[in-house]
Amino acid sequence: MSGEPAFQVPAILTAMNVRCCSGWSGLSGLILLVTLLVWVAPGHAATDTNAVPKLASADCLDCHTDPANKRMVNGHVEAMALFPTNGFALSVHSQLDCIDCHDGIKELQHDRNVPPPNCIGCHDKEGKDYATSIHGMSHNMGASGAAECWDCHGSHEILPVKDVHSPVYKMNLPATCAKCHSNTNLTKEYQIEFPEAANQYMDSIHGTALLKMGLIVAPSCNDCHGAHKIKRSVDRDSPINHANVAKTCGKCHVGIEETYDKSVHGQLLAAGDPRGPVCIDCHSAHQIVNPTGKNFKSLSDERCGKCHEDRLEHYRETYHGKAMMLGMANSAPEVAACYDCHGFHDILPVSNPASHLSTNNILVTCQKCHPGATQKFTEYRPHANPLDKKNYPLLHVVFLAMTGLLIGTFGFFGLHTLAWLVRAVWLYLHDSKTFREAKIKTQEGDEWFTRFQPFERFLHFLVVTSFLTLVITGMPLKFYYTDWAKFIFSVIGGPETARMLHRFGAIITFLYFTLHLSSLVGRSWKGRGKLRNPETGKIEIKRFFSVVFGPDSMVPTMTDLKDLIDHNKWFFGKGPKPQFDRWTYWEKFDYFAVFWGVAIIGASGLIMWFPEFFTRFLPGWAINIALILHSDEALLAAGFIFSIHFFNTHFRIEKFPMDTVIFSGRVSKERCCTNAAAGMTAWSRPASWMISASRTNGSSGKTSPRPSAISSSASASCCWH
Repeated sequence: MSGEPAFQVPAILTAMNVRCCSGWSGLSGLILLVTLLVWVAPGHAATDTNAVPKLASADCLDCHTDPANKRMVNGHVEAMALFPTNGFALSVHSQLDCIDCHDGIKELQHDRNVPPPNCIGCHDKEGKDYATSIHGMSHNMGASGAAECWDCHGSHEILPVKDVHSPVYKMNLPATCAKCHSNTNLTKEYQIEFPEAANQYMDSIHGTALLKMGLIVAPSCNDCHGAHKIKRSVDRDSPINHANVAKTCGKCHVGIEETYDKSVHGQLLAAGDPRGPVCIDCHSAHQIVNPTGKNFKSLSDERCGKCHEDRLEHYRETYHGKAMMLGMANSAPEVAACYDCHGFHDILPVSNPASHLSTNNILVTCQKCHPGATQKFTEYRPHANPLDKKNYPLLHVVFLAMTGLLIGTFGFFGLHTLAWLVRAVWLYLHDSKTFREAKIKTQEGDEWFTRFQPFERFLHFLVVTSFLTLVITGMPLKFYYTDWAKFIFSVIGGPETARMLHRFGAIITFLYFTLHLSSLVGRSWKGRGKLRNPETGKIEIKRFFSVVFGPDSMVPTMTDLKDLIDHNKWFFGKGPKPQFDRWTYWEKFDYFAVFWGVAIIGASGLIMWFPEFFTRFLPGWAINIALILHSDEALLAAGFIFSIHFFNTHFRIEKFPMDTVIFSGRVSKERCCTNAAAGMTAWSRPASWMISASRTNGSSGKTSPRPSAISSSASASCCWH
């Protein structure tokens, strides 16, 4: 066609088959012939003369199939674009000519920057949808990088949508979308909100099902976003608009949508309340994981907390919440998450009889994790706020009491320790030579006394090991929100391992406490003769008090109060340093602090360890009280031991870096008798309990047999404090 002239009269006459005129009269035929010539020749000859002939595909391919063809562009020679003849023959457009799509090309020899193909000429509906989409609107606003038809469908090798090799085939579509949505340059240039969406989808439960398992029923990108009419989430007719998300997900999850519509969340959404959460608020949009997996559980509390921030805050103060925060990555401990109590898609107000937490159903809900739970167990308050005096008055009182105990104890002994430290440093700086000589003498004495028997040292070993175990596994729960707490639990192996170790430490604590009480009972029974008058053989109250409040007893006396006052005077240079009995006032405090701690921490710990048993006769909120007592008392014990006790025992200048008497059980005579002027305590009260462990001859270095006891005169000035 391109080689023929624009106007050929013989061809027209032949096409009309003028032989049909043979039956007409000569005049009529002549008139008809003249009329046709006049009509065709002047008007249509002129029109066809101005028309551009249709370019044949063969003419296009003459240039675009020969790789040897070159063109000059801006002074540079470059190869022409090659046409994929094999691919085009298999495409859905194989019967079309080039200019059916490239209708903007008018000449065979054309510029490189040709007009884009015209898809709308055939695909009118799709073109209109695209024009209103985020991609089409972006183009209209000048965003040249926005996707066009050929970016998704391909160019000359377009295949049917259901062809497995098509880029828009369901299983290929995620990779097609990812060409733009995983392109770092594009996502930055156009500030795409979710630049990791494509990668996240491929790792999600939907992506795994579709791409790895080959489940064609799993949703691909277009199932949620649409195909040609992709809209922004803020557009009301978008399938991912907040108001439409439930319906979009409901296309696959029909039953869940029906359940959700009846829930408190669904009712909020139906009422047009923007606070009503939809599927993606809990499951996310592109990172959807298996809801039965532990990874989802570990994330669920935080997602609920986006709306219920106040409830989440106090949930995290419970063991459930703390363990969840300290769980291992991509997993969750075996504790209750929000949905374990409130439900999944069927969350209802507590006042609704169908709610999991209604009066009729709450016990069954608790028994899913605590099969032995009774009705009293349900009185536990998982979101209790101890600062809320109005709603939780008893918890508030307990919290204030424990806070007062913490502040009072640390405040008093903190000032006591600081004053002692300043006084000791002052003495050391003013006469360091005497101080050092006295310290050396206490470590090199030739006569030693037994202060702690092997059984007592064994108990102390149990105290140390159990205490450290409890602190390492318990303090991270107190400070669950810190990085160091998470690090310790990651090293331990997570909340489950920490829980087992903590309970093991508790068993050791009960063991050493029971052994100590047993030894007290045993020694009291053996020493019961001291209560009797040797002359009359009768028990005397006076002798009883002399034993209970004697110098060898741990029971505090008025003498301890006097020592405390005199000691503080010495701190400020207002008097001499006092001389103490076998046990100082601070050692007695340490001793009875263990009784107090074991009683409070032990009892509260047992309630939390066996909540089902104790709530058979205690209300459930007793667990809340137990948590406050256990947590604050543990903080008090740990803080006191690592600061006050360690200073009194190991970190004082005369004992630094460690006092080994609790490990060796022995103390030197020189240590007992060190001059108080050197800043060390002198002993002036007789100690009948002291037994000489060994006596070494200074000249020969030989050890003489140890006597059963030292004389009162030998012990008259002894002290080891």
